[in-house]
Amino acid sequence: MHRFLVFAWLGALLCAGCGGGSTSPSPSTTPVIVASGPNVLPMSVNLGPANINADNIPYATVTVCVPGSTTNCQTIPYIQVDTGSSGLRILSSALSLSLPQQTDSNGNPIVECLQFVDSFSWGPVQMADVQIAGEQAHGVPIQVIGAPAFPTIPSSCSSAGPSADTLETFGAYGLLGVSFFRQDCGSECTFTGASNPGFYFTCPASGCQPAAVSLAQQVPNPVWLFSADNNGVIVELPSVPAAGEATVSGSLVFGIGTQTNNPLGAARMIPLDAYGNFTTTYQGKPYTGSFLDTGSDALYFLDSGTTGLQLCRDASFYYCPASPQNQSATIPVGSGTAAIAFSVANADALFMNPALSAFSNLAGPNAGIFDWGLPFFYGRDVFFAIESQSTPAGPGPYVAY
Repeated sequence: MHRFLVFAWLGALLCAGCGGGSTSPSPSTTPVIVASGPNVLPMSVNLGPANINADNIPYATVTVCVPGSTTNCQTIPYIQVDTGSSGLRILSSALSLSLPQQTDSNGNPIVECLQFVDSFSWGPVQMADVQIAGEQAHGVPIQVIGAPAFPTIPSSCSSAGPSADTLETFGAYGLLGVSFFRQDCGSECTFTGASNPGFYFTCPASGCQPAAVSLAQQVPNPVWLFSADNNGVIVELPSVPAAGEATVSGSLVFGIGTQTNNPLGAARMIPLDAYGNFTTTYQGKPYTGSFLDTGSDALYFLDSGTTGLQLCRDASFYYCPASPQNQSATIPVGSGTAAIAFSVANADALFMNPALSAFSNLAGPNAGIFDWGLPFFYGRDVFFAIESQSTPAGPGPYVAY
């Protein structure tokens, strides 16, 4: 049985809403999937690297090089595509290159703590040239997770839970964060004092201390550093049958309205609040902390208990109704709303076939938020416009589908 669960960290610090429209039903489940092009990164939902047995994780391949080199490079597969965070992160165990270390003005190494819902990843910020499909970004700060040179982890970082710094605990060789934010933290991490969320540390020989770092030193979404197609991404995945599928092939398309293969078209805007979230109404209750996230393997929400969505006995982080349950929730679309229909199946029954990895009806409990995880993306083209970048619908950030 598959038990691997990934929650993406949602680094929401800066945002503005946008959009227009009216009340509408769920969209067609026949998305346009661009198969090739210099701005197209193939994605695959599959079981992942050996012995991982992943569920609903979209993987892709990226290439990193020593800055300024075109030959001292490494291509790394099984990088998870995550719209819930910003920045490229690679496991130290998967990286054979020696990359230059990012330092502060005193020459002290800069190290980052990325906290997830149920774990954390600790590792230095190093510099690389990054190639993703036919796009390139030079001099990009990336996080190298679990680097042995920094074994002592501050308690303010490790308090999030167990570390996720190995393939078995992380579920991928790295993470490609392509949210609508330019950096993984933003302006709050440039300040000293209590307002700093504590993502970054400087680590002299005497020990690591929380530190303020400039925007240029933070781990960025590499897309906005491309020379072209740098205003956002489109996640394109086909629909998945109720029984699940072994593998699903899709695309991550760079740019919105920058090429003939990435038009915004009639996509509908979801207005966002100052934290990059929106409100989902489910069973009459509004969940203001809602978001779309390819880094979450399921739809996560709190059910009232009156619809037959009991928890699984083996894996209480999923729902296991006696029979599939058809549900609906409402989200804002422009100046109106849209009803999003979805189905919840018995997770234990879905996992009975160990060859399957893609599920459109996997869901689990989570109080206080509505996390539209990967099942939302099946059968849709979903747009993430990067903050302050110009698009045909105005500057980002925004989300559309």
